[in-house]
Amino acid sequence: MYRGHAVSSLRSKLSRLSSAGPGSRPVAERLTTAPEPTEPSADRSVVLDDLRRRMDAMLARSVSPRTPPLVETVELPFTTTDTPLGPLHTRLLALPVSHVMGRFAVQPARDADPALLALLALDPSLAKLEMHRALYLDTETTGLAGGTGTVAFLVGLGGFEADGSFVVEQLLVRNLGEEGPMLARVAERIAEASMLVTFNGKSFDMPLLRTRFVLARQSIGVEPPHLDLVHVARRIHRARGGAFRLVRLERDVLGFEREDDVPSGDVAAHYLHFLRSGDARALIGVVEHNAWDVATMAVLVGLYGEPLEASQLEADDLAGVAISMKRAGAMDRAFDVAHQAVERATRHRHQAGIEASLEARAKIAEARGDRARALADYEDLAAKVDSAAVRLELAKLYEHFAKAPGRALHVTSQGTGEDETRSEKRRRRLAVKLDRLERDERQVKAAAATAAAILAETTLRLLD
Repeated sequence: MYRGHAVSSLRSKLSRLSSAGPGSRPVAERLTTAPEPTEPSADRSVVLDDLRRRMDAMLARSVSPRTPPLVETVELPFTTTDTPLGPLHTRLLALPVSHVMGRFAVQPARDADPALLALLALDPSLAKLEMHRALYLDTETTGLAGGTGTVAFLVGLGGFEADGSFVVEQLLVRNLGEEGPMLARVAERIAEASMLVTFNGKSFDMPLLRTRFVLARQSIGVEPPHLDLVHVARRIHRARGGAFRLVRLERDVLGFEREDDVPSGDVAAHYLHFLRSGDARALIGVVEHNAWDVATMAVLVGLYGEPLEASQLEADDLAGVAISMKRAGAMDRAFDVAHQAVERATRHRHQAGIEASLEARAKIAEARGDRARALADYEDLAAKVDSAAVRLELAKLYEHFAKAPGRALHVTSQGTGEDETRSEKRRRRLAVKLDRLERDERQVKAAAATAAAILAETTLRLLD
């Protein structure tokens, strides 16, 4: 409309110029670059012809189509199936039994011990489930904050086949109006699963999916027990500290590092670019990122759920396993694992492992009532690390178990991490106990000396 209006306006102006009389000469003069004194009619004709040629050239340039720049295109690795709810875009990626990520394989997850995983997750409902029917789930979304406006545009679903291979099924929402078929397929897979396995899925993935099901007026069905690996990882790898993300666990625990990965914080931007431009290159990295996440969860389940006697976890991680079992109430098993961790760390001269495992064994021994073992471990640990928490435990054991207020007072004076009020109260109490103990010892010595003197006198009389 804009260009057409400009063309008609210019043509009408030219028409008015053509029909103008001698009085229009000043306008013609302004439109020419160097007017020459000629006859009025000839001068007007030359000017108008030149003006028409220039305007025709300008109009031709303004309406000529522009050739769009060439864009390199790629095909997304998805197949499309028509469903009653619309098109369903699916990708299947089969990982063989021999598939490994870093130092560990995917296949052991199929035979992982659910009872062990239940202890680590502090969830007894997982103890008797069939691990080969577990569903590994991960979503990629349009935002990390959740909420009703956030959409799961890519869902990765992993599971084992009868031949032992691990198959990742990925569901893509190519357009925001095609969410229904994806949700229906997710509900179908959940209904077939014995359990769900996610990484932070209890806080993010599943609440988001439930919201999308409600908005789509679909039912997610009855959800099976849920193993959220982020909580297990925090307990097992507690000595490592820091934020627990899958890419970090891959690097530090599994010995695997992704190449050209799309950071989680950039995933939404890649999808929005795809929606605006149709450029499939924006999604290739996101699709691979999602597949890696699903496969990594399976590898972690295999590592965490393997028999502890043959566990490939490092000593400080085994200490985390022991503390988790203590929290679950499996005291004897927790102590055995902590003892195994101490021996492994000592054998490998792993200083961080020695410290973590000694502390774990001391805590578990004290909880079991074996305060002698706990005292010995805390003394060993205090000689290796400068820890106020360790000194506090030592002070308690010296005071209440060893009945050695002097040692307890000495440890307390080095700092126990308590506030000043509690620390001063402890020092006063220990000082009173020490004074009483020393008084009792003096009385005992005096009584012993008196008894010895009486005995000597009696002996002399008998000899006489």
